[in-house]
Amino acid sequence: MMDRKYSVLMSVYHKENPSFLKASIDSMIKQTLKPNDFVIVKDGKLTKDLDEIINEYNEREPDLFNIVSLEKNIGLGRALDEGLKYCKNELVARMDSDDISLPARCMTQVELFMSDPKLSIVGTIIDEFHDSPDNIVSSRVVPTTHDDIVKFIKRRSPFNHPTVMFKKSEVIRCGGYGNFRRKQDLDLFSRMINNDCKSANIDIPLLLFRSNEGNFKRRKSWSYCKSYIEVEYAIWKRGHCTLFDLIYVVIGQFIMYLSPMWFLKILSNKYLRKEYSK
Repeated sequence: MMDRKYSVLMSVYHKENPSFLKASIDSMIKQTLKPNDFVIVKDGKLTKDLDEIINEYNEREPDLFNIVSLEKNIGLGRALDEGLKYCKNELVARMDSDDISLPARCMTQVELFMSDPKLSIVGTIIDEFHDSPDNIVSSRVVPTTHDDIVKFIKRRSPFNHPTVMFKKSEVIRCGGYGNFRRKQDLDLFSRMINNDCKSANIDIPLLLFRSNEGNFKRRKSWSYCKSYIEVEYAIWKRGHCTLFDLIYVVIGQFIMYLSPMWFLKILSNKYLRKEYSK
């Protein structure tokens, strides 16, 4: 029978907001089913405020926290691969340093793993908020069944990356996050799905995602669009999507890059997000 214990894996770099980091860590250590292992990767040198927050938690619960310090910033994917080496448990919950997990998130995911030992990766829906967690503006709904995830991943990521819980051994077997600077999660998920890893998403929002104008600007940047195309090209070369899927993504990314901001928001709200309703 699978162990209910799980690790948390988080990466932090110098541009993080200290108050957001604190809220994120708090949301994980206050889970209904508390982790027994919390790995924080310091991706390069941090600010004094960020270091103080991490040190405070580590001093308070030294048996829970494991701080991995990297000499220089190597990017999210490689930092997570490094942190994964230190995770004590087979089940690992990803968490970003500026989002907020709802209290039942990890317990719900662990219970799903317990009910189906063949599962390798489980994510959830997210609610997106501006400024305050009380100001939820939209939701990112993802496919829930494995068959639908297999279809969806040919063009877009079928998981909300900050929500996923996965089996450490399966991530390592499939090559980890790899060397892509951006969209490394989509590349990893594609390799996992196409290496017979069973997947699922829980059909309820279990994480609050911090969204703002900066998110739109990043998605509209050339570096983001170029990275998306590079990852999709790698997926196509492995035979995990069709040429038509690749062309679809390339055209879509050029539209995102060339469109004015107001049009990008319309596209995002209509095709990529679901309007939040109480």
